[in-house]
Amino acid sequence: MAEDKDEKTKGAGKGRKKGTKKEEGEEPAKAPVPEKKSEDFRYIVRIVSSDLDGNKDIVIALSGIKGVGMRTAEIIARMAGIPRSTKIGDLPEEKTEELEKFVLDYSEKAPHWMVNRQHDWSSGADLHVVGVDVDLHKRDDVNIMRMIRCYKGVRHETGQKVRGQRSRANGRSGLTLGVIKRKEQPGGGAQKKE
Repeated sequence: MAEDKDEKTKGAGKGRKKGTKKEEGEEPAKAPVPEKKSEDFRYIVRIVSSDLDGNKDIVIALSGIKGVGMRTAEIIARMAGIPRSTKIGDLPEEKTEELEKFVLDYSEKAPHWMVNRQHDWSSGADLHVVGVDVDLHKRDDVNIMRMIRCYKGVRHETGQKVRGQRSRANGRSGLTLGVIKRKEQPGGGAQKKE
Protein backbone atom coordinates (compact mmCIF):
# COMPACT_ATOMS: atom_id res chain seq x y z
CA MET A 1 0.00 0.00 0.00
CA ALA A 2 2.84 2.39 0.85
CA GLU A 3 4.44 1.55 -2.50
CA ASP A 4 1.21 2.56 -4.32
CA LYS A 5 1.26 5.95 -2.61
CA ASP A 6 4.88 6.49 -3.60
CA GLU A 7 4.10 5.69 -7.24
CA LYS A 8 1.15 8.08 -7.31
CA THR A 9 3.05 10.97 -5.77
CA LYS A 10 6.31 10.44 -7.68
CA GLY A 11 5.84 13.38 -10.04
CA ALA A 12 4.06 15.62 -7.51
CA GLY A 13 5.91 18.72 -6.40
CA LYS A 14 7.98 18.99 -9.58
CA GLY A 15 5.52 21.22 -11.39
CA ARG A 16 3.71 18.33 -13.05
CA LYS A 17 0.17 17.20 -12.49
CA LYS A 18 -0.48 13.78 -11.08
CA GLY A 19 -0.67 11.06 -13.66
CA THR A 20 1.00 13.02 -16.47
CA LYS A 21 4.17 10.94 -16.54
CA LYS A 22 3.97 8.52 -19.46
CA GLU A 23 4.29 4.87 -18.73
CA GLU A 24 6.54 2.67 -20.83
CA GLY A 25 4.80 1.39 -23.96
CA GLU A 26 1.91 3.88 -23.66
CA GLU A 27 1.09 5.59 -26.96
CA PRO A 28 -0.11 9.18 -27.15
CA ALA A 29 -3.88 9.63 -27.56
CA LYS A 30 -4.96 10.02 -31.16
CA ALA A 31 -7.59 12.42 -32.40
CA PRO A 32 -10.85 10.73 -33.40
CA VAL A 33 -10.90 9.79 -37.05
CA PRO A 34 -13.80 11.49 -38.88
CA GLU A 35 -16.26 9.26 -40.67
CA LYS A 36 -15.50 8.68 -44.31
CA LYS A 37 -18.16 10.28 -46.46
CA SER A 38 -19.30 8.82 -49.74
CA GLU A 39 -18.51 10.60 -52.96
CA ASP A 40 -22.15 11.66 -53.27
CA PHE A 41 -22.14 13.43 -49.89
CA ARG A 42 -23.05 17.13 -50.13
CA TYR A 43 -21.75 19.42 -47.39
CA ILE A 44 -24.23 22.17 -48.28
CA VAL A 45 -27.78 21.35 -49.30
CA ARG A 46 -30.01 24.07 -50.75
CA ILE A 47 -33.70 23.82 -49.90
CA VAL A 48 -36.20 26.71 -50.25
CA SER A 49 -33.39 29.24 -50.90
CA SER A 50 -31.68 28.29 -47.60
CA ASP A 51 -28.24 26.71 -47.31
CA LEU A 52 -28.35 23.77 -44.89
CA ASP A 53 -25.39 21.99 -43.30
CA GLY A 54 -25.09 18.50 -44.80
CA ASN A 55 -23.48 17.07 -41.63
CA LYS A 56 -26.62 17.65 -39.55
CA ASP A 57 -29.49 15.23 -39.03
CA ILE A 58 -32.51 15.87 -41.21
CA VAL A 59 -34.72 17.36 -38.48
CA ILE A 60 -32.03 19.73 -37.19
CA ALA A 61 -31.10 20.79 -40.72
CA LEU A 62 -34.70 21.44 -41.79
CA SER A 63 -35.23 23.63 -38.74
CA GLY A 64 -32.56 25.90 -40.21
CA ILE A 65 -35.11 27.07 -42.77
CA LYS A 66 -36.86 30.23 -41.64
CA GLY A 67 -40.46 29.40 -40.74
CA VAL A 68 -39.76 25.71 -40.03
CA GLY A 69 -39.35 24.71 -36.40
CA MET A 70 -38.38 21.39 -34.85
CA ARG A 71 -41.92 20.06 -34.74
CA THR A 72 -42.67 21.01 -38.33
CA ALA A 73 -39.36 19.51 -39.44
CA GLU A 74 -40.20 16.21 -37.72
CA ILE A 75 -43.57 16.07 -39.48
CA ILE A 76 -42.02 16.86 -42.87
CA ALA A 77 -39.37 14.15 -42.40
CA ARG A 78 -42.08 11.66 -41.41
CA MET A 79 -44.20 12.62 -44.47
CA ALA A 80 -41.16 12.10 -46.73
CA GLY A 81 -40.42 8.73 -45.10
CA ILE A 82 -36.88 9.63 -44.06
CA PRO A 83 -35.50 8.41 -40.69
CA ARG A 84 -34.61 11.16 -38.20
CA SER A 85 -30.98 10.09 -37.86
CA THR A 86 -30.22 10.43 -41.57
CA LYS A 87 -27.74 13.17 -42.46
CA ILE A 88 -29.25 15.56 -44.96
CA GLY A 89 -26.04 15.51 -47.02
CA ASP A 90 -26.46 11.76 -47.66
CA LEU A 91 -29.79 12.22 -49.45
CA PRO A 92 -29.76 12.03 -53.24
CA GLU A 93 -30.79 15.05 -55.30
CA GLU A 94 -34.23 13.58 -56.12
CA LYS A 95 -35.01 13.07 -52.45
CA THR A 96 -34.07 16.66 -51.57
CA GLU A 97 -36.33 17.96 -54.35
CA GLU A 98 -39.13 15.82 -52.93
CA LEU A 99 -38.34 17.20 -49.46
CA GLU A 100 -38.57 20.76 -50.81
CA LYS A 101 -42.01 20.00 -52.24
CA PHE A 102 -43.13 18.72 -48.83
CA VAL A 103 -41.88 21.93 -47.20
CA LEU A 104 -43.69 24.12 -49.70
CA ASP A 105 -46.94 22.08 -49.60
CA TYR A 106 -46.96 21.73 -45.81
CA SER A 107 -49.99 23.99 -45.29
CA GLU A 108 -52.17 21.75 -47.45
CA LYS A 109 -51.39 18.61 -45.43
CA ALA A 110 -51.09 20.04 -41.91
CA PRO A 111 -54.06 20.93 -39.69
CA HIS A 112 -54.99 24.60 -39.62
CA TRP A 113 -53.68 25.08 -36.07
CA MET A 114 -50.16 23.96 -37.08
CA VAL A 115 -49.49 26.60 -39.72
CA ASN A 116 -47.80 29.92 -39.03
CA ARG A 117 -50.21 32.21 -40.88
CA GLN A 118 -53.77 31.28 -40.04
CA HIS A 119 -56.65 33.02 -41.82
CA ASP A 120 -54.54 35.31 -43.98
CA TRP A 121 -56.27 38.71 -44.19
CA SER A 122 -55.97 39.03 -47.97
CA SER A 123 -56.93 35.51 -49.06
CA GLY A 124 -58.61 34.07 -45.97
CA ALA A 125 -56.63 30.85 -46.35
CA ASP A 126 -54.41 29.09 -43.82
CA LEU A 127 -50.84 29.43 -45.08
CA HIS A 128 -47.45 28.25 -43.90
CA VAL A 129 -44.86 30.72 -45.15
CA VAL A 130 -41.18 29.76 -45.23
CA GLY A 131 -37.90 31.37 -46.20
CA VAL A 132 -37.90 34.96 -47.40
CA ASP A 133 -41.70 35.07 -47.46
CA VAL A 134 -41.74 35.23 -43.63
CA ASP A 135 -39.96 38.59 -43.65
CA LEU A 136 -42.02 39.89 -46.58
CA HIS A 137 -45.35 39.05 -44.92
CA LYS A 138 -44.20 40.56 -41.63
CA ARG A 139 -43.11 43.80 -43.30
CA ASP A 140 -46.39 43.98 -45.26
CA ASP A 141 -48.43 43.50 -42.08
CA VAL A 142 -46.58 46.31 -40.29
CA ASN A 143 -47.04 48.62 -43.30
CA ILE A 144 -50.79 47.88 -43.39
CA MET A 145 -51.07 48.68 -39.67
CA ARG A 146 -49.28 51.98 -40.30
CA MET A 147 -51.57 52.84 -43.22
CA ILE A 148 -54.80 52.24 -41.32
CA ARG A 149 -53.36 54.16 -38.35
CA CYS A 150 -54.25 51.54 -35.76
CA TYR A 151 -52.62 51.69 -32.33
CA LYS A 152 -49.99 49.06 -33.16
CA GLY A 153 -49.16 50.84 -36.40
CA VAL A 154 -48.66 54.16 -34.63
CA ARG A 155 -46.41 52.47 -32.03
CA HIS A 156 -44.36 50.85 -34.82
CA GLU A 157 -44.07 54.19 -36.58
CA THR A 158 -42.82 56.05 -33.51
CA GLY A 159 -40.43 53.26 -32.48
CA GLN A 160 -42.24 52.63 -29.17
CA LYS A 161 -42.95 49.25 -27.60
CA VAL A 162 -45.91 47.62 -29.31
CA ARG A 163 -47.14 44.80 -27.10
CA GLY A 164 -48.12 46.65 -23.96
CA GLN A 165 -44.81 46.59 -22.13
CA ARG A 166 -44.00 49.35 -19.70
CA SER A 167 -42.06 52.17 -21.23
CA ARG A 168 -41.38 54.49 -18.30
CA ALA A 169 -37.99 53.10 -17.32
CA ASN A 170 -36.99 50.66 -20.09
CA GLY A 171 -36.63 51.04 -23.81
CA ARG A 172 -35.39 54.59 -23.67
CA SER A 173 -33.60 55.83 -26.73
CA GLY A 174 -32.41 59.14 -28.02
CA LEU A 175 -30.73 61.83 -25.96
CA THR A 176 -30.05 60.85 -22.39
CA LEU A 177 -30.75 63.53 -19.85
CA GLY A 178 -29.58 63.03 -16.33
CA VAL A 179 -30.46 64.92 -13.19
CA ILE A 180 -29.07 68.44 -13.21
CA LYS A 181 -27.69 69.57 -9.86
CA ARG A 182 -27.78 73.22 -8.92
CA LYS A 183 -24.51 74.71 -7.87
CA GLU A 184 -24.55 76.35 -4.49
CA GLN A 185 -23.32 79.88 -4.55
CA PRO A 186 -20.56 80.69 -2.11
CA GLY A 187 -21.84 82.47 0.96
CA GLY A 188 -25.39 82.00 -0.25
CA GLY A 189 -26.08 79.00 1.96
CA ALA A 190 -28.90 78.79 4.36
CA GLN A 191 -29.31 82.29 5.77
CA LYS A 192 -31.71 82.87 8.58
CA LYS A 193 -33.57 86.09 8.90
CA GLU A 194 -33.56 87.30 12.45
